Amino acid sequence: MFESLSDRLSGIFDKLTRRGALSEADVSEAMREVRRALLEADVALDVVKSFTDRVKARAVGAEVVKSITPGQMVVKIVHDELIATLGSEAKPIDLQAAAPVPILMVGLQGSGKTTTTAKIARRLKERERRKVLMASLDTRRPAAMEQLKVLGEQNGIDTLPIVMSQSAVEIARRAMTAARLGGYDVVILDTAGRVTVDEGLMDEAAEVKRVTEPHEVLLVADALTGQDAVNTARAFDGRLGITGIVLTRVDGDGRGGAALSMRAVTGKPIKLMGVGEKADALEDFHPSRVADRILGMGDIVALVEKAAAGIDAEKAAKMAARMGKGEFDLDDLAEQLKQMQKLGGMGGIMGLMPGMGKMKGQMAAAGLDDRFLKRQIAVIQSMTKKERAKPALLDAKRRRRIAAGSGTDVADVNKVLKLHRQMADMMKAMGKKKGGMMGALGSMFGGGGGMPDLSRMDPAALEKMAKDMGMGGGAGGMPPGLPPGLPPGLGGLPGLPGMPRMPGLPGAGKGPKKK
Repeated sequence: MFESLSDRLSGIFDKLTRRGALSEADVSEAMREVRRALLEADVALDVVKSFTDRVKARAVGAEVVKSITPGQMVVKIVHDELIATLGSEAKPIDLQAAAPVPILMVGLQGSGKTTTTAKIARRLKERERRKVLMASLDTRRPAAMEQLKVLGEQNGIDTLPIVMSQSAVEIARRAMTAARLGGYDVVILDTAGRVTVDEGLMDEAAEVKRVTEPHEVLLVADALTGQDAVNTARAFDGRLGITGIVLTRVDGDGRGGAALSMRAVTGKPIKLMGVGEKADALEDFHPSRVADRILGMGDIVALVEKAAAGIDAEKAAKMAARMGKGEFDLDDLAEQLKQMQKLGGMGGIMGLMPGMGKMKGQMAAAGLDDRFLKRQIAVIQSMTKKERAKPALLDAKRRRRIAAGSGTDVADVNKVLKLHRQMADMMKAMGKKKGGMMGALGSMFGGGGGMPDLSRMDPAALEKMAKDMGMGGGAGGMPPGLPPGLPPGLGGLPGLPGMPRMPGLPGAGKGPKKK
């Protein structure tokens, strides 16, 4: 979502950091560019003015003049002010109340309110081990009530039975009674939406709030709507007193201004972000990490969390043991490529790696996008079981057959085999190291050889672990590899053998040196 803003700011700060000393005129010119970039990203005018004034006040003071690297100090000041604008610290959904805890979902029609309701319910069920009941109060749109019921069935979440003759307030009362009698921990009430804010919508939502006394009132806002999202936030907060915001469609190509503006205008925290269509595509909103993404510093902690949630640790451990013995066949390679897809594909991974954000476009232009992974997997899947286990069997005739079966050409098959051969050599070299591959992974985590449960570590611990491994952000700081917990072998992602060389991309196309 912040891609265009990130690109603009990166260009501005590149000019600053190349200069040995900064004058007040340099800073003023940079702030004008920053102001223009923020306005183009749909950030509210009063928020832009306040932001740039605060940055300039700090940037022309002794703080920068005395710094060894003035340009980098200005970037740090902008980073600090971005965090302050976005809310300083993460504030998750608060469930510290007597059960059942009511959560009221409000927002305009089409903002993704019903889908987000199901995502939050699933998240609370899986992460917090809470028993959740969902209820749709959208009496004007029976399809919306049916949609919530279907989403509940798909995700194993209970929904309140639909009774068409009841009003929204009556449904809310029935939901609270059912939650108390059923021993539910949380009840999520999905209110009706409209195309625009109107009195009827507000009156109904206010009455539901009065009856249920919700512990959280969450405004669901579409991140792609720009300034309209800010106006919506103002209206709902003024009438209902929202406690937090959930941004949807953050994975879209919006300019990101809504996130900066809504927090500053309402003073209410952004608690969650919807980052995709899938039921688990919901992330906590961490202001410092979002600021890192905006300034192109990546978000290695989010990558670690994705790895922890998306990768089967037992399967990864078995694969690591096989690789340590020098066993690495084409099935293993296909499994690693699939794991990369689970983490959001090459673009998704690169966007979260420090210093790699600028290379996403370059990689896509070179054909290193998700289609690259799909092609390689298709080639491997077109082989027989015996061929995948023993790549040496693949003579010219078999390669032509595989190319025809996978819809690729022989050159693509050759690239996959070359990639496999080079990665197999790399795995053997790692396996020969003292303690083997699992020992190496164990030492990364501080010894013991055991793999910690990353999903249960708090963000601060994850951040410390990333820094200890030399993966802490910093514009232009290249991590040595992807976080442990990923299948072994992906650590060299930026230099995966078999990839075409690209100017400016470290290690692209380079495999391990032959002895």
